[in-house]
Amino acid sequence: MIDHIGIVVSDFEKSKAFYTSALAAIGYSLIMEFPESVTGTTDVAGFGEPEKPDFWISRGTPGKSSTHAAFRVESRNLVDAFYKAAIEAGGKDNGGPGLRPHYHPNYYGAFIFDPDGNNIEAVCHNEV
Repeated sequence: MIDHIGIVVSDFEKSKAFYTSALAAIGYSLIMEFPESVTGTTDVAGFGEPEKPDFWISRGTPGKSSTHAAFRVESRNLVDAFYKAAIEAGGKDNGGPGLRPHYHPNYYGAFIFDPDGNNIEAVCHNEV
């Protein structure tokens, strides 16, 4: 199941304002925001229904950055299995399995780049 997806925007503040207004009409709001100092790469903002963002924007150059898609799984073992299988299938490491407590205390994910450079993730939100 898709957990969340992210797109790259050229004007972060303008796009954040746009999506804040446009998505309010369907019950979405800005739920989380992380600066480059936290993510290590760029500013990001997450929109969704309380309390879980599932649509993210990030500062960058559209068409020159990878798309991000995350698949939600029910156990950390499945995150580990995804990462191992993706690497064996030719994916490139973009962050091995582990906790990402800056997102929330139980966020356990693994990130790979697919053959086209897209950032693909498996994530488990459960405690184990």
